[in-house]
Amino acid sequence: MLDGKRQADFERFRREYPVFRYRQYEIIPSAGAVTLRYTFEIPGLCSFTPQTTVETAALELLNDPDCPAARELAFSLGMVEAVSYMKATCPPRMEVLCGALDADDIAWWQTLYYNGLGEMMYRNGITCEEEELFEIVAPARPAGVPTEPEITGGNLIPVGGGKDSVVSLELLRAMHGGNRCFFINPKGAGLGCAEAAGYPEESCVITRRTIDPNLLELNKKGFLNGHTPFSAIVAFLCAYCAVLTGREHIVLSNESSANEGNVAGSTVNHQYSKSFEFERNFNWYLQKNVTGRIRYFSLLRPFNELQIAKYFAGHGEKYLEVFKSCNLGSKTDSWCCNCPKCLFVYTILSAFLPPERVEKIFGQNLLEREDLAGVFDGLTGFSAVKPFECIGTREEVGAACKLACGQFERAGRTLPALLRRYAQRAGTELTFSEKLLFREFNSVNHIPPVFEGCVKEMFDFVSQSDC
Repeated sequence: MLDGKRQADFERFRREYPVFRYRQYEIIPSAGAVTLRYTFEIPGLCSFTPQTTVETAALELLNDPDCPAARELAFSLGMVEAVSYMKATCPPRMEVLCGALDADDIAWWQTLYYNGLGEMMYRNGITCEEEELFEIVAPARPAGVPTEPEITGGNLIPVGGGKDSVVSLELLRAMHGGNRCFFINPKGAGLGCAEAAGYPEESCVITRRTIDPNLLELNKKGFLNGHTPFSAIVAFLCAYCAVLTGREHIVLSNESSANEGNVAGSTVNHQYSKSFEFERNFNWYLQKNVTGRIRYFSLLRPFNELQIAKYFAGHGEKYLEVFKSCNLGSKTDSWCCNCPKCLFVYTILSAFLPPERVEKIFGQNLLEREDLAGVFDGLTGFSAVKPFECIGTREEVGAACKLACGQFERAGRTLPALLRRYAQRAGTELTFSEKLLFREFNSVNHIPPVFEGCVKEMFDFVSQSDC
């Protein structure tokens, strides 16, 4: 957390630039693509024209890219894209000039903006109540929903290249013919995981999103910056592509652990737009304003990170050399080996794979890195703030440490520095909660009945007492 200096900047920027305008969205079909282009403006400062392109050459389009449901989603995607640009000055008033919202919609967006920017405000030392952050002004939405699009079935599966989406791909293998992998700005790791699962690039739904360079310039000049709810962009863009291709299910890979916040005693959650709260809210918005025939849910919501890591270790041999979860190393498809995400994945896999196998994946033993002790303390709960990454709960990391100790002992190897640190701080009793791995099941989820077999396969596997 910063020292609070940015609170003064926040208040000054809001006075100097009190309005943000969402001026226009455009749907531009062309040969082999559909481009969604947006125009935003902070009067007196600058304008922005980001765009996202959906590659359609290899897709069978069942609905027109400009049909009523698609238009509603294109407009809504602009509403969530706007967050990245609004945050530069956090103007207290947002004027929507190209779409319509009712009072419930406005409340929905205000909640998403506030929770989605919670980490940014916390890390910049900014305090502001939800009802004060953004006032949204828009023409009133007419009654009714758009004409229903044609939905024929099948699954759209967002793939990022990490272990979670790999587990979903494995669980959905019996539905292979009805599956399409979905990507935003795909990297080698994600495409490689899809290929390993039997989905070549030409069978995938590929989208490419750009950031307006004016925003990057504002960042350099010291305007406000920080985390935004990227997974909400994934949600709306996936829904747009589901309408284009007639897909019935958007199958996410968000675990129960995503519901946990980062700061004790607060609602700040790096993974807010991966939480069940957002999933529930998004389904409400989708069914109210677009269609009731598309379901957005996480197949892994019943399970925790420890259980997912166990399934991945047991089914992921063909993915071990290609999967990547590191945000810092994403541009080069590598593990940076210096961030909380790398250390978390290393630790959670060390619970279920031999030490030498995990070390081979990363090229070094991160559990020997004493310079990562501060990060490790955040992961295990020995410090008050959990690292701002998509990682498991403190309890899950602690259980992984205990299981990893057993892996090193069975391999006849001395415990590495960070596991020794954990053992010393946690005390001599290094048994772990068997319920966490073998029996924990989060029944608060939106999984449709047709996927019950996938859930049963996962639960049956993680319930085996073989580690």
